[in-house]
Amino acid sequence: MAYAVIKTGGKQYRVEEGTTLLVERLRDDEGAKINLEPLLYAGDKTLFGPDDLAKVKVEAKVIGHERGPKLRVFKFKPKRGYKRRTGHRQELTRIEVTSIKATSSRSKAAAAKKSDEETGE
Repeated sequence: MAYAVIKTGGKQYRVEEGTTLLVERLRDDEGAKINLEPLLYAGDKTLFGPDDLAKVKVEAKVIGHERGPKLRVFKFKPKRGYKRRTGHRQELTRIEVTSIKATSSRSKAAAAKKSDEETGE
């Protein structure tokens, strides 16, 4: 089965088709289709160069927006009467990877050249 390593929100994730992820908040609405940036593709052959990755498309669908668990941050300095308590909840987006496709290794220019040769122009 083919998989890809994608980058979103400053983090990297290994995904396959049908994988559900919680990532940093994305601006897209629920139900929107998004393209993710691949860093590596492993299928019938492995692709990881910038020229090869231009041929790989990783598409996902936004399922919904969520908030992460509340984290408590407590600062304390002994013998000084200093105490601070704050909280944080991360904004997250749940996405589902719908397709990972690697187009043919031929470039559009090579395909056009071959079609011109076949027609005899």
